[in-house]
Amino acid sequence: MNLKTTKDIQEMREGGVILARILAKVALDAKPGVTTMDLDSLTRKLTLDAGAETAFLGYHGFPGVLCTAVNDEGVHTPPSKRELQEGDILTLDMGLRWKGWYLDMARTIPIGTISKEKSDLIVATKRALELGMEQAKVGNRLGDIGYAVQTYLEDLGYGVVRELCGHGIGREIHEMPKVLNYGKAHTDKEIQEGLVICIEPMVTTGDWKLELAKDGQSYNTKDGSLFCHFEDTIAITKKGPVVLTK
Repeated sequence: MNLKTTKDIQEMREGGVILARILAKVALDAKPGVTTMDLDSLTRKLTLDAGAETAFLGYHGFPGVLCTAVNDEGVHTPPSKRELQEGDILTLDMGLRWKGWYLDMARTIPIGTISKEKSDLIVATKRALELGMEQAKVGNRLGDIGYAVQTYLEDLGYGVVRELCGHGIGREIHEMPKVLNYGKAHTDKEIQEGLVICIEPMVTTGDWKLELAKDGQSYNTKDGSLFCHFEDTIAITKKGPVVLTK
């Protein structure tokens, strides 16, 4: 584990605040008739205006700065000329680089008025993230995070994605350790002070299996069920977990 100092975490916190503010502004522009490419362009402008660097552009060939998944689309969906429709749910997943540190976060938001099924999915995924974060404290183990997320969501009948997971973060966008959204309590690596991780429940209304789309970037639900994703960058301190992307 690549542990961070108090100074490191403070610098990452600065970047996290910038990231959270940008994503909040982009979410306000996500309305029926707007294209996901429009949102990507706005994200790029806001990031550069803030003096930060984009994290996703060019990463493994990704063509945008913002991942924009709609309904059954999952992670890593590139922006396009597709217009958002009333009743859609949209996942905005964004990373940036600040003073050499990477930050990463995601939110699934409603486009206009959405169905109860979609609303319940968003509420449950957000709550799962909160429950996972509660376990991210010194002396616990990574398995405690996964167990909290998995048991809560599966008790509600949702699918918990296995193919992808959370991760450490710092000088690289993806560092060790892996932070699974499933697992057994009191197992895996011990959580230490100075660890910075991304916890990111990825949830479906059907089967949890994803498949790579024809674009070679997106992972969508295999059975066409709805997909939801929440993510924050979390620092582990003596006083407990601190959300940096807030």
